[in-house]
Amino acid sequence: FRGLQVVEHACSVTSLQLGETLPSIAQNMDIHSYRIPLGVCAGVTPFNFPAMIPLWMFPLALVCGNTFVLKPSERDPGASMILMELLKETGVPDGVVNVIHGQHEAVTFICEHPDIKAISFVGSDQAGKYIYERGSKNGKRVQSNMGAKNHGVIMP
Repeated sequence: FRGLQVVEHACSVTSLQLGETLPSIAQNMDIHSYRIPLGVCAGVTPFNFPAMIPLWMFPLALVCGNTFVLKPSERDPGASMILMELLKETGVPDGVVNVIHGQHEAVTFICEHPDIKAISFVGSDQAGKYIYERGSKNGKRVQSNMGAKNHGVIMP
Protein backbone atom coordinates (compact mmCIF):
# COMPACT_ATOMS: atom_id res chain seq x y z
CA PHE A 1 0.00 0.00 0.00
CA ARG A 2 2.96 2.35 0.45
CA GLY A 3 3.64 2.18 -3.27
CA LEU A 4 0.03 3.07 -4.03
CA GLN A 5 0.27 6.05 -1.69
CA VAL A 6 3.16 7.37 -3.76
CA VAL A 7 1.12 6.87 -6.94
CA GLU A 8 -1.73 8.87 -5.39
CA HIS A 9 0.71 11.63 -4.48
CA ALA A 10 2.17 11.57 -8.00
CA CYS A 11 -1.31 12.15 -9.41
CA SER A 12 -1.56 15.35 -7.37
CA VAL A 13 1.99 16.63 -7.87
CA THR A 14 1.46 18.31 -11.24
CA SER A 15 0.29 21.56 -9.65
CA LEU A 16 3.59 21.68 -7.75
CA GLN A 17 5.48 21.53 -11.06
CA LEU A 18 4.23 24.87 -12.35
CA GLY A 19 7.22 26.94 -11.22
CA GLU A 20 6.71 30.33 -9.68
CA THR A 21 7.11 34.03 -10.26
CA LEU A 22 8.19 36.56 -7.66
CA PRO A 23 7.63 40.06 -9.01
CA SER A 24 9.53 43.12 -7.82
CA ILE A 25 12.00 41.44 -5.48
CA ALA A 26 14.19 44.49 -6.08
CA GLN A 27 14.00 47.53 -8.31
CA ASN A 28 13.43 46.35 -11.90
CA MET A 29 13.95 42.71 -10.89
CA ASP A 30 11.59 39.75 -11.00
CA ILE A 31 12.34 36.08 -10.44
CA HIS A 32 10.90 33.31 -12.60
CA SER A 33 11.52 29.65 -11.83
CA TYR A 34 10.84 26.89 -14.31
CA ARG A 35 10.58 23.17 -13.70
CA ILE A 36 11.92 21.39 -16.76
CA PRO A 37 11.98 17.62 -17.28
CA LEU A 38 15.39 15.97 -17.28
CA GLY A 39 14.54 13.53 -20.07
CA VAL A 40 15.33 9.89 -19.41
CA CYS A 41 15.56 8.76 -15.77
CA ALA A 42 16.35 5.27 -14.48
CA GLY A 43 15.72 3.21 -11.38
CA VAL A 44 17.51 0.17 -9.99
CA THR A 45 15.39 -1.68 -7.44
CA PRO A 46 16.06 -4.33 -4.76
CA PHE A 47 14.67 -7.84 -4.41
CA ASN A 48 12.99 -7.34 -1.05
CA PHE A 49 10.34 -4.79 -2.13
CA PRO A 50 9.71 -5.72 -5.78
CA ALA A 51 6.54 -3.64 -6.21
CA MET A 52 6.82 -0.82 -3.68
CA ILE A 53 10.22 0.59 -4.71
CA PRO A 54 9.44 0.82 -8.45
CA LEU A 55 6.24 2.66 -7.46
CA TRP A 56 8.41 5.18 -5.60
CA MET A 57 10.28 5.86 -8.82
CA PHE A 58 8.55 5.78 -12.19
CA PRO A 59 5.21 7.47 -11.31
CA LEU A 60 6.97 10.61 -10.08
CA ALA A 61 9.35 10.60 -13.04
CA LEU A 62 6.40 10.41 -15.44
CA VAL A 63 4.33 13.21 -13.91
CA CYS A 64 7.43 15.41 -13.99
CA GLY A 65 7.60 14.89 -17.76
CA ASN A 66 10.36 12.28 -17.96
CA THR A 67 10.61 8.84 -19.47
CA PHE A 68 11.92 5.98 -17.36
CA VAL A 69 14.13 2.90 -17.55
CA LEU A 70 13.48 0.38 -14.77
CA LYS A 71 15.97 -2.32 -13.85
CA PRO A 72 14.27 -4.65 -11.36
CA SER A 73 16.18 -7.14 -9.26
CA GLU A 74 17.08 -10.17 -11.31
CA ARG A 75 15.92 -12.28 -8.35
CA ASP A 76 12.24 -11.31 -8.67
CA PRO A 77 11.37 -9.25 -11.76
CA GLY A 78 7.78 -10.52 -11.93
CA ALA A 79 6.22 -7.76 -9.84
CA SER A 80 7.79 -5.08 -12.03
CA MET A 81 6.51 -6.81 -15.14
CA ILE A 82 2.99 -6.89 -13.69
CA LEU A 83 3.28 -3.16 -12.97
CA MET A 84 4.30 -2.61 -16.60
CA GLU A 85 1.25 -4.55 -17.80
CA LEU A 86 -0.99 -2.40 -15.57
CA LEU A 87 0.72 0.74 -16.85
CA LYS A 88 0.08 -0.31 -20.44
CA GLU A 89 -3.62 -0.91 -19.61
CA THR A 90 -3.87 2.73 -18.46
CA GLY A 91 -2.84 3.91 -21.92
CA VAL A 92 0.74 4.99 -21.29
CA PRO A 93 2.42 4.88 -24.72
CA ASP A 94 5.10 2.33 -25.55
CA GLY A 95 8.60 3.58 -24.76
CA VAL A 96 7.59 5.89 -21.92
CA VAL A 97 8.57 3.31 -19.29
CA ASN A 98 11.03 0.62 -20.31
CA VAL A 99 12.38 -2.38 -18.42
CA ILE A 100 15.82 -3.89 -18.78
CA HIS A 101 16.85 -7.11 -17.09
CA GLY A 102 20.23 -8.27 -15.97
CA GLN A 103 22.86 -7.89 -13.34
CA HIS A 104 26.10 -5.93 -13.41
CA GLU A 105 26.08 -5.22 -17.17
CA ALA A 106 22.59 -3.73 -17.02
CA VAL A 107 23.59 -1.46 -14.13
CA THR A 108 26.75 -0.35 -15.94
CA PHE A 109 24.64 0.41 -19.03
CA ILE A 110 22.39 2.68 -16.95
CA CYS A 111 25.37 4.41 -15.35
CA GLU A 112 27.11 5.05 -18.66
CA HIS A 113 24.38 5.67 -21.26
CA PRO A 114 24.54 9.35 -22.23
CA ASP A 115 20.76 9.73 -22.66
CA ILE A 116 20.01 8.74 -19.06
CA LYS A 117 20.19 11.89 -16.95
CA ALA A 118 19.29 10.65 -13.47
CA ILE A 119 19.39 7.40 -11.50
CA SER A 120 17.48 6.37 -8.41
CA PHE A 121 18.76 3.35 -6.50
CA VAL A 122 17.61 1.39 -3.47
CA GLY A 123 19.67 -1.57 -2.27
CA SER A 124 22.99 -2.70 -0.86
CA ASP A 125 25.93 -0.50 0.11
CA GLN A 126 28.25 -2.12 -2.41
CA ALA A 127 25.92 -1.65 -5.38
CA GLY A 128 24.89 1.82 -4.22
CA LYS A 129 28.46 3.07 -3.99
CA TYR A 130 29.20 1.68 -7.45
CA ILE A 131 26.11 3.32 -8.98
CA TYR A 132 26.78 6.63 -7.22
CA GLU A 133 30.42 6.79 -8.29
CA ARG A 134 29.90 5.52 -11.85
CA GLY A 135 26.75 7.56 -12.50
CA SER A 136 28.16 10.77 -11.00
CA LYS A 137 31.36 10.35 -12.99
CA ASN A 138 29.18 10.31 -16.12
CA GLY A 139 27.39 13.53 -15.16
CA LYS A 140 24.15 12.01 -13.90
CA ARG A 141 22.10 13.02 -10.89
CA VAL A 142 22.21 10.01 -8.58
CA GLN A 143 20.01 9.22 -5.60
CA SER A 144 21.47 6.23 -3.81
CA ASN A 145 19.59 4.80 -0.83
CA MET A 146 21.87 2.12 0.58
CA GLY A 147 21.73 -0.48 3.30
CA ALA A 148 18.35 0.52 4.67
CA LYS A 149 17.51 -0.70 8.13
CA ASN A 150 14.52 -0.20 10.37
CA HIS A 151 16.00 2.06 13.00
CA GLY A 152 14.45 2.59 16.37
CA VAL A 153 15.16 4.69 19.42
CA ILE A 154 14.38 3.21 22.82
CA MET A 155 13.64 5.72 25.52
CA PRO A 156 12.76 5.28 29.20
